[in-house]
Amino acid sequence: MDNQESKKLRQYNNKQILLVGEGDFSFSLSLAKAFGSATNITATSLDTREELGRNYNNGKANVDELERLGCAVVRGVNAHSMSSDCRLGRYDIIIFHFICAGKHHEVLRSFMESAREMVKDENGEIHVTHKTIYPFDEGGIKALAKETGLRLIKQIQFSKWGFQGYSDPIRSGSNRDYRSPIGSTVTFMFKK
Repeated sequence: MDNQESKKLRQYNNKQILLVGEGDFSFSLSLAKAFGSATNITATSLDTREELGRNYNNGKANVDELERLGCAVVRGVNAHSMSSDCRLGRYDIIIFHFICAGKHHEVLRSFMESAREMVKDENGEIHVTHKTIYPFDEGGIKALAKETGLRLIKQIQFSKWGFQGYSDPIRSGSNRDYRSPIGSTVTFMFKK
């Protein structure tokens, strides 16, 4: 990538990016399409391909397009232990987009600890996009980050309109009625 032109989409650039816990992979795909042939994206999910197809209407199609664009898609990645997953490496930016787990404090703490080990150097960034409205409020994200050795460098309001093709993931199948609207959402950016 040394000879390739640097590309940017809002707060992201085409450096080595790891996306953790992708739902339907539409956020990863919006970045990959913006960066085109200069794509250095690894997108991960805990879901298997079969679960992805059952849980998200466009999940399989989005993964197929990511792979066609040359992105790595890694399934079965757990945010708790991702730093010990031999399929992953070191990254310039690690992104956890919309944490909506039942025990999200534990997930977030483990993610931050793992991500801290996986960013390339002190300039590496860890981004957490999270809802800031009840019942999803920021839940002590800044305090958790400080406890795990991270410092807040910036926070910006998230707008899905800045990411062409991104859609608020709607679960299908047995969770068909579950909808997680974007609402008031912030991207918190941290460094070591």
